[in-house]
Amino acid sequence: MNVRRKARETALQVLYRMDMAEDAASEDYGGEMDGLAEGTEARLYCEELIKGVVDHRAEIDSAIEANSDNWTIARMAIVDRNILRVAVYELQYSDVPYKAAIDEAVELAKKFGSAESGAFINGIVDNVWKSIEKERPARSNRV
Repeated sequence: MNVRRKARETALQVLYRMDMAEDAASEDYGGEMDGLAEGTEARLYCEELIKGVVDHRAEIDSAIEANSDNWTIARMAIVDRNILRVAVYELQYSDVPYKAAIDEAVELAKKFGSAESGAFINGIVDNVWKSIEKERPARSNRV
């Protein structure tokens, strides 16, 4: 498993737990981080994802809802909404290419979500990307 995929999986698990506990501001990442050694690339990227999603959660959730037909964040499965949060964070706030962000989100959905999660995630992340591209056309070469 590649380093960033492991970081995404771990970040998803931490964000899921935080969401279940309704504790989006927690700095306690719990036992989920035990599998990532301190200072490693995977640990650092995982921490970046968690902090980034927590810090930008309102903007990320707004982008998800704006690009989800008839779905609010609260109605989405907890796993799905946190996969979406990680993917949208990567699209909006990192240098991860669109195709990598969407592929990784779909892989997380297949592993952790329901049978319908992959298509659901794919559609929303694609819509978010299209809306980002409309707002910032200079970035369109980042595919």
